Amino acid sequence: MDSVKMFPIQRVTKEGKNDTEDLVTRELPLTIILNNQELVTLLCSPTDLKYLAIGFLSSEGLVKSKDEIKKITIDDQRGVVRVETEEDKDFASELVFKRFITSGCGRGASFYSAADVQGQRKIESQMRISAPEILALVKELQNRSKVYRTTGGVHSAGLCDSTSILVFAEDIGRHNAIDKIFGQSLLEGIPTEDRAIITSGRISSEILLKVAKRNIPVIMSRSAPTDLGVRLADELGITLIGFVRGKRMNVYSHEWRIVTDGE
Repeated sequence: MDSVKMFPIQRVTKEGKNDTEDLVTRELPLTIILNNQELVTLLCSPTDLKYLAIGFLSSEGLVKSKDEIKKITIDDQRGVVRVETEEDKDFASELVFKRFITSGCGRGASFYSAADVQGQRKIESQMRISAPEILALVKELQNRSKVYRTTGGVHSAGLCDSTSILVFAEDIGRHNAIDKIFGQSLLEGIPTEDRAIITSGRISSEILLKVAKRNIPVIMSRSAPTDLGVRLADELGITLIGFVRGKRMNVYSHEWRIVTDGE
């Protein structure tokens, strides 16, 4: 399914107005059904739906490994992904009262509670990354974002090592883009430990927790963090980098992982 659609528009400038066409990013309501239980409906871009569904389930702790997955069925016309696990547990009834809408961007849904933070172990990774490498990775992310350059309507994210982006995704929701990364990593056996996440979106607490659950020590963005995102990064041992633009960046926590000329 294409991720963009052409619409007739009227363009207005100081010289006047004219009729033309413009590409607009597409939006799809995606319902995830786990073991015949309707779990959640996400607003997303209509691409990589399998990765999004598995990434979301993994982020919520409902699927922990590829071996647990028995079958994935995708109906991209109706916007439904059905996932069957080897062990048929009643997940939805345990989580229905914990659901809340996350902060912006496609009305991301989450089942996080205070226990998620309390139960998360601090990340002890000794990964180091240099300032020039961070700037180069952000530039690579921008160059890969074809839908953003066409429409301006999506977020992008990537799983990377210190020199290159290993897995890339785009979506109208910043949470979805990251879940697509994690879904592909889980299904294709791509390690996430001692890696970094790069995103175009705001780094809020639920984004930080998604990253922490994969034991990822570094997250970086062109955008801003929230105060709770910074506090959690500090508590959980994650290096949080925001406002990576031009030749500058802000490091909000665990700056010892960033290598500069003066170390």
